[in-house]
Amino acid sequence: AQIRYSIPEELTRGAFVGNIAKDLGTDVAKLAAANLQVLSDSDSQYFSVNVNTGVIMVSERIDREQLCGQNPRCFLHLKLAIENPVEFYRIEVEILDINDNPPEFPSDEVSLRIYELASLGARFPIQPAQDPDVGTNTLQTYHLSANENFNLNVKARTDGGKFPELVLERALDRELRAFHHLVLTAEDGGSPPQSSKTHITIQVLDANDNHPVFDRPSYGARLVENSPLGTLVVKLNATDVDEGPNGDIRYSLSSHNSAALRQIFAIDEQTGEIRVQGNLDFEEATVYEIEVEAKDMGSPTMEEHCSVVVEITDVNDNAPEVVLTSFSSSLSEDAPPGTVVAVIHVRDRDSGEQGKVQCHVSPDLPFQLRKDYEHQYSLLTSTRLDREHVAYYNVTVSASDLGSPPLSRHTILPIALADVNDNAPQFEQESYEVLVAENNPVGSVLVTVSAADPDSEQNSRLSYSILLAGGTDPGLDPTRYLSIHPTSGQVSAKFPFDYEQTTYLQFHVEVSDGGSPALRNRTLVHVFIVDQNDNAPQVHFPRAGEDFATQFRISPSTTPPALITKVVAIDADSGRNAWLSYHLVEATDPGLFSVALRSGEIRITRALQETDASAHELLVVVRDAGEPPLSTAITLVVLVEEKGPEALQGSQAQAADGGGLPTITLYLIVSLVLISTVSLVGLAALGVRCL
Repeated sequence: AQIRYSIPEELTRGAFVGNIAKDLGTDVAKLAAANLQVLSDSDSQYFSVNVNTGVIMVSERIDREQLCGQNPRCFLHLKLAIENPVEFYRIEVEILDINDNPPEFPSDEVSLRIYELASLGARFPIQPAQDPDVGTNTLQTYHLSANENFNLNVKARTDGGKFPELVLERALDRELRAFHHLVLTAEDGGSPPQSSKTHITIQVLDANDNHPVFDRPSYGARLVENSPLGTLVVKLNATDVDEGPNGDIRYSLSSHNSAALRQIFAIDEQTGEIRVQGNLDFEEATVYEIEVEAKDMGSPTMEEHCSVVVEITDVNDNAPEVVLTSFSSSLSEDAPPGTVVAVIHVRDRDSGEQGKVQCHVSPDLPFQLRKDYEHQYSLLTSTRLDREHVAYYNVTVSASDLGSPPLSRHTILPIALADVNDNAPQFEQESYEVLVAENNPVGSVLVTVSAADPDSEQNSRLSYSILLAGGTDPGLDPTRYLSIHPTSGQVSAKFPFDYEQTTYLQFHVEVSDGGSPALRNRTLVHVFIVDQNDNAPQVHFPRAGEDFATQFRISPSTTPPALITKVVAIDADSGRNAWLSYHLVEATDPGLFSVALRSGEIRITRALQETDASAHELLVVVRDAGEPPLSTAITLVVLVEEKGPEALQGSQAQAADGGGLPTITLYLIVSLVLISTVSLVGLAALGVRCL
């Protein structure tokens, strides 16, 4: 059952939520005796139940905004657990919003800067207020204080958000008024409504009427070639007597400069610092002349120009060059040590000691350099390789000259290792155990076996198959019952299992990779069939036809508790599904006969009287203990005759006509006697041991 309550947020501790005993129609005393417990789906225990009264109360403060945020509906879910018998009740408590939060602006002060020549109708958005409440309790409208220049426009979004913006309705004049002070009010729709305010300060900016001026008409600097990137060349300085953006200066390289010069030098637009961002080469250029311009941020902008002359001083500026004469980017992981990967030629355009080159690679890599000639090296493998450990190498070959300071160049050789099928697939588990209920759907997935292969591509492509496990009866060939998807490893049933025929299957799953030759591995799978209550009890005695009921005769002098007959039934299921009980459902005289619940014995319960009927029809139902239970009914007719045998003699005569009691009945009687004997002997032995 499920019960729903609705309460407002922020209730005090102990506040009434609902009476669970009344709403369930249950006595309070029964709830207390049944060990009533409250289970919450959340980490906090917001509610408690008084087991003496059945009343649910608030035990902690509930803040709807903290629980559900902006969701329009907010629920807390509880479970009530009752023992003897075990029952669960779901309770859904809806938390209703109250107007406990006013709209809040991000800041109490807002500053805007507006150009005095701004056009009429220009819009200036304001940071909106936020109200964590929902529905009518959330933000509804804005109000702007009275002024001569601005109106308020509120934009509504599809998600319900409202964003205020100022609209310029009358032209600004900085000389007349440089600052405007407004008050914006946000109000929600609660009862009573709550509100908050923010103060808006608008600064009117001046128009641009002065151009920047450099402190000198030209600048000069001297640098050595190969200066580090970021080296400061010169810092320019220009000023503008305007204020605000009209006096804010931005520096840039003039469009008159070549593209090559722009790649070598860069200027910071804020500070006017010119720095090196490319390679300075004395052999290419000894002097650079840079044209620079300074612009203010007014509208329209005004600018000024100047030139910077940079002289370059010659140094050892030619780094060695590395040329790959031969190179293989792919290498088999089983390549032996000493395998040649690349042949490298090095050169330096400088002369003397500055033109001599030395090469080396990192000693942490499984590669080494061998010098073949003055300017030629070979890159070799130095140890065994394993792709599963490291699949890819970036080998950096460093070449350095003997100049002062020395120059070097680094060349990265990407080397990928080609896979060799040297790893067999490995299952995630050594064995799998599966429980399958009988009468399963055809094609249902019983288990998914999974294996992994650290190899790559074709060598890691796995396929699965089912094999007969060693020691398994060939008649229980698993391929008759099961199939496996060759790539996913899903084991499926070909047809429903019958517990009464098969209770257990055992088989191997073999996985093989796609290498050549292929590598394999196996895992053992145990499938246990779980019995279902799919067989109704079968009555073995007395045997009744389809069109007639079994008759028994008793004498009118039969006295209780005489045995009339015994109903014997068998259930093909097992366990609880085969536990049988016998019930007398209908009888001509319900008080005259009784049926033993477990044995099925039918006995007379009182002495016969002259007023009793001469024929009694009994409807006996045999029911198992499965879920849901299955049953079988049998109809017996007991005839009261003067010449009839007494009580059990009637059943004996009937049994004699049918060829005697069924063999299964005899087995049951013998088994009962043996079990009773063994139990008595065991109890006697235990008593002797205790003495």
